[in-house]
Amino acid sequence: MMTIAAFIDGSVYAQSVCEHAAWIAGRLNTGVELVHVLGRRETASAPSDLSGNIALGARSALLKELSELDEQRARLAQKRGRAILEDGEAVVRAAGIDAVASRLRNGDLVETMAEVEAEAELIVIGKRGEAADFARLHLGSNLERAVRSSNKPVFVASRAFLPVERVLVAYDGGHSSMKAVDAMARSPLFAGLEVTLLTVGAKTDEAVRRLDDARAVLAAGGIEAETKVVPGQAETAIADRVETERYELLVMGAYGHSRIRSLIIGSTTTEMLRSCKIPVMLFR
Repeated sequence: MMTIAAFIDGSVYAQSVCEHAAWIAGRLNTGVELVHVLGRRETASAPSDLSGNIALGARSALLKELSELDEQRARLAQKRGRAILEDGEAVVRAAGIDAVASRLRNGDLVETMAEVEAEAELIVIGKRGEAADFARLHLGSNLERAVRSSNKPVFVASRAFLPVERVLVAYDGGHSSMKAVDAMARSPLFAGLEVTLLTVGAKTDEAVRRLDDARAVLAAGGIEAETKVVPGQAETAIADRVETERYELLVMGAYGHSRIRSLIIGSTTTEMLRSCKIPVMLFR
């Protein structure tokens, strides 16, 4: 059985990730696998410069002490990781999901995600991790790498969980947004939810036709959707609609352009993740 793979750490987003994963699992009638990745910085000390006027015996003693500290640090990181997973399991079970498993892994988040996602329906991850600068709205350092590398949809959890009833789909007619609409039509996750398809830009015949085609795809899957075309720039218009019309979930295609283009002119995906205070479900 496919599961929901939820990646958690010690940040304030961990509970929200678990609650959103449980909500998704309940609607898809599947289980949840919680994953905590111990980064290399958590299990090894920084390289030390032992050159200079240190006697050979003192240097050897220092190396031994550093080695023992590394071992102690690794043991503490393992204990902390298991505690995070145990707390996460309790949150998921309290939400009514009994099929819960957990993994504790060493290494890189993206590499672990590639290993886990083969058996996952989708990935759930927090918008920010433990090291994020909340004052600067800094996104988690691994978030873009994770979304760009994943072959499965990625659900980016907001800081607090709210049951989802109203969904906004940012639709531009591109490949990734078409993939998002097709996946929605095939998934029971969106059954019974209020869905709006939104295009930002001029209300041309082509824009209306694209929206009508997307609405027809959703209708074939039993989802009735409203369509809207609004003027403006995507980054601000979408965020304004989310805020003023009280949607609980934003669905959109992810990183439709190259990293180079995003570096030069910015990324709508990154801006939406940064500015929207609701979960964002991304399809590539």
